[in-house]
Amino acid sequence: MTEILAIIPARSGSKGLPKKNIKLVNGHPLISYSIQAALESKSINRIICSTDSKNIGKIAQQYGAEVPFLRPKELAQDDTTDLETFYGLLNELRDRENYKPEIIVQLRPTCPIRLRGQIDDAIDLIRNDQTVDSVRSVALTKEHPYKMWKIKDETLYPLLGSKDLKEPYNMPRQQLPEVWWHTGTIDITRAKNIFSGTMTGKVIKPYIIDAKHAVDIDHIGSLYEAERIIKSINCIKP
Repeated sequence: MTEILAIIPARSGSKGLPKKNIKLVNGHPLISYSIQAALESKSINRIICSTDSKNIGKIAQQYGAEVPFLRPKELAQDDTTDLETFYGLLNELRDRENYKPEIIVQLRPTCPIRLRGQIDDAIDLIRNDQTVDSVRSVALTKEHPYKMWKIKDETLYPLLGSKDLKEPYNMPRQQLPEVWWHTGTIDITRAKNIFSGTMTGKVIKPYIIDAKHAVDIDHIGSLYEAERIIKSINCIKP
């Protein structure tokens, strides 16, 4: 049996929206939506909240996640990467418990909208194919990168060039190639990738979700938008 660990990263610091991981959304703290989604998965064996905050840890435990230890402060800074956080957690679990999960599911609290069955469907993409290193949820991007610019010396320059398209920034969007945005809703990787120094490995499988459900909360407006969507659709709720 494949051991699958869900990790919910929830550090205390947040400049854009203070204490965002425990802000109430439709009557429940934001982090509870990711915990509930993990609890409803038929594939996940264990759920751990990685946090440097005793308060966040207490709330996570109340909703059904484990907090076996607090994250060190040096791994809870603004510039701390996912790789550093997950490597530290997996090493600690190995040293303390000899616990060695094979597949890691990252469920970010800031991306709370998940439909029933999505996590298990995404897990099947990696569990049933050993050539797949990781899975990432993606949606069609709302703003096309060929329409984006950079400014240098008060002059606009296209962000991206193209060998195949002439002036793609002047072309109708419908004629441009599809571009997919990493939503952060469901990320899955193999533990061996993390110990090798990468969150994804080389073969990354897409798990496509509806762009209208791809909300990443980093300010008060996106928090209200997530709450509106949660109230209007049959997504996983605590």
